Amino acid sequence: MSGRFHIFKEFGFEAAHHFPHKPDGHENTRMHGHSFRVEVELAGEPDVVTGCVVDFEDVSTEIAVVRDKLDHHLLNSVPGLATPSLEHLARWIAQQLKPKFPQLVSITVRRPSCGEACRYAVN
Repeated sequence: MSGRFHIFKEFGFEAAHHFPHKPDGHENTRMHGHSFRVEVELAGEPDVVTGCVVDFEDVSTEIAVVRDKLDHHLLNSVPGLATPSLEHLARWIAQQLKPKFPQLVSITVRRPSCGEACRYAVN
């Protein structure tokens, strides 16, 4: 039997943002914050020696670097996130992790309190 393994690691962060492109008076032009949840998906065959697609410790280490750039920050001020939509945020996180993890398949960013999510499929 052949197949491909998919592994997942989740993390969360708190951050503020605003959308200056919205019409004057729109509630999202004002600064506001969210609790974000992110799912990192990697896929491949397990290493013969370790039995892992990717060591979760390595994933956790790199996620911590990304999380530190986002957690309790104004997302609009993060380089590359001037318009911090879920779409841009998912792609930005993928761009941060892909150099370390060629096995990266997708990034899903959720705003649970809003019932919203975006999945970015990495090529």
